[in-house]
This record gives sequence, C-alpha cells and structure tokens, in this order.
Amino acid sequence: MANKPELTILLCTSKPVSRKAEFHEVILDESDGLDRPTLCKCDLLHTVEKADLKNYRGHVTDERRSQIIATINRSNGWV
Repeated sequence: MANKPELTILLCTSKPVSRKAEFHEVILDESDGLDRPTLCKCDLLHTVEKADLKNYRGHVTDERRSQIIATINRSNGWV
C-alpha cells in the first residue's frame, strides 16, 4: 500500500449529523480520532492521488473498518 500512487476513498462530511446512518452510510466519531460525528457514504468509491491528500484527520478503528467494508459490499450489492 505504501508504494501505490493512488488510494480509494469514501465521501465523508463533518457537518453535524442529526440522524442515524442509512443502509449505505457509516458514522465515524471520536473513537476514530475525529472531533465530531462524521457521516461517510459507502455506496460510491473515489480514487485520488495520494499526493493530493493533505489533511490527516484521524485513524479509523479496526472495528469501524470492518463495518465500512461490510457496508460497501452491502450497498453495492456485492454480497
């Protein structure tokens, strides 16, 4: 992974989250190193150049990574 020039990312927003996540979304929070709940949409993946990423905002926990992977698979009909 360290040698890849591109990464696949999710669209996430740190706007205040006032609802539960829908079937294609996951909410990250303080346990992931973020300042506030952050809604991530798992139904559309984006590829970006690693060099274009500037702001490191946190570290997604292993448990949450598993939840994100399951949500990506489910929301895209891969399971």
